[in-house]
Amino acid sequence: MRLRALLETDVLGLRLLGGEDELDRTVRGVMTTDLRDPSRYLSGGELVLTGLAWRQSAEDSEPFVRILASTGVAALAAGEAELGDIPDDLVEACVRHRLPLFAVNERVAFATITEYVVRQVSGERAGDLAAVVDRHRRLMTSGPAGGGPDVVLDLLGTDLDLRAWVLSPAGRPIAGSRSAGEPLSTEVCTALAAEHLAAIRTGRRGPHRVTVQGSTYSLFPIHSSGRGAAAASRGVREAVLSEWLLAVGGDAGQWPEERLDLLQGVTQLISVERDRRDAARTVRRRLAQEVLELVQTGAAPAEIAARLRVAAPVLLPGLGAAPHWQVVVARVEWDGGDIEGGPVAQSLLEEILVDPTASGPEPSDRIAVAHTGDEAIALVPLPAVTPDDGPEPSLIADSLLATVREPLAAGLSDDGRLTLGVSASVHSADGLRGALEEARHARRVAAARPGRVCAAGHQELASHVLLLPFVPDDVRRAFTARLLDPLRDYDRRHRAELIPTLEAFLDCDGSWTRCASRLHLHVNTLRYRVGRIEQLTGRDLSRLEDKLDFFLALRMS
Repeated sequence: MRLRALLETDVLGLRLLGGEDELDRTVRGVMTTDLRDPSRYLSGGELVLTGLAWRQSAEDSEPFVRILASTGVAALAAGEAELGDIPDDLVEACVRHRLPLFAVNERVAFATITEYVVRQVSGERAGDLAAVVDRHRRLMTSGPAGGGPDVVLDLLGTDLDLRAWVLSPAGRPIAGSRSAGEPLSTEVCTALAAEHLAAIRTGRRGPHRVTVQGSTYSLFPIHSSGRGAAAASRGVREAVLSEWLLAVGGDAGQWPEERLDLLQGVTQLISVERDRRDAARTVRRRLAQEVLELVQTGAAPAEIAARLRVAAPVLLPGLGAAPHWQVVVARVEWDGGDIEGGPVAQSLLEEILVDPTASGPEPSDRIAVAHTGDEAIALVPLPAVTPDDGPEPSLIADSLLATVREPLAAGLSDDGRLTLGVSASVHSADGLRGALEEARHARRVAAARPGRVCAAGHQELASHVLLLPFVPDDVRRAFTARLLDPLRDYDRRHRAELIPTLEAFLDCDGSWTRCASRLHLHVNTLRYRVGRIEQLTGRDLSRLEDKLDFFLALRMS
């Protein structure tokens, strides 16, 4: 039960003297004491009742309150029978230590308060015992192997009257109990995912209590059941954007340990289901890897087309028609460059690219995503359409991030970035290599923008990359000479390698650590070279416009 409930119970005769912001604290027990130091008898969460016999002078209040606060008690209730009004020094000490303080009317016995609290807390615990005793039999026999997370969540509804949902890190609903009523709205799912990821990045331990649109939820992380030591060694930044969460209606701070233990068991069951679904994606990931390796190594279009014919039935089951394709490239980068972002980017793309109108247990079963280094590449099939069907469907960069930007930004916090580029659709294997390059160029444009989560589409490349062949030769020569000749001259005279440095710096999206690592340079050396480039050309490589000009000049040279 919570302190607020005690204050609202008239028969207890409690009057709040301080700590209004802390009334959501949970009371797990009650203790009466007049000892100067009762810490040995406290375990945290108690409502401490005192007649103030320990107080001989005003100086006694500070150490007494400090001891209570350090043990984690829920609140202090002081009787008015001995001294009348509660002393100001006690009120001030409680304010300093953020300890809620109640005055107990002299007509109310401490025994009345003790009996009420014990009865309420014991009743809540007893209400969960039957479900706890039955937990292993019911959950283990009806867990993921018997029907997926929905079955487990239905048991929470029937056994404990709890409404619960499983959400992806991007806020996509994965499962929900039938007793939960209407599905959560997109806005609520997004807000819950964002609150959850922000809590994890700030180091708060779950479950996390949040209030969204007037309703209270408790959020439990669903950690990967893992595959040995490799999973256990993953840091927060590697796991935060790829793990599911369990959202339960209600305030976990009011629940007894038995109920919390039950819900932790539920998260473990669901984590097994998550690993099963990841394993099921192995074939699609392998197909994507094979196709993209052929594309990047310049394989013949006929060989790529043959591989696509093998992939199409897996990615478009039942459709039969050869699809069109789009390529999406995503990169997740962390400050310091010590974490490979490719696996996280792969998991995110598999969530972001889910068709919101798709049905079935696994709506991402038509998406093939490969990864290498910090980059993930998705091969997205688009069903062939007839003129009567309307315009050809295609992915729009900004639309992909519309509902996931808030939670992903919370998960990336202040030390990570997600950038994404989308190609135009292509109708044959011949166009895949160009689509891949187009998606990569679009992602670089996104990377030049401010913000933690940025995307760009092929439409945004039309103003420069796609129009380069139509620029007159004399204009191209003048443009490149003005920007690059000073650097070439300097390189000839000093062997400074400013041109290769510029190319690498742009290719690394302006990341000092990645560029220095690629060139095998100290970051200070790289900063000197970039400073020399800016001095010789009068440009600023922190500005998007100047980056694009250098990019175009290098492409046309």
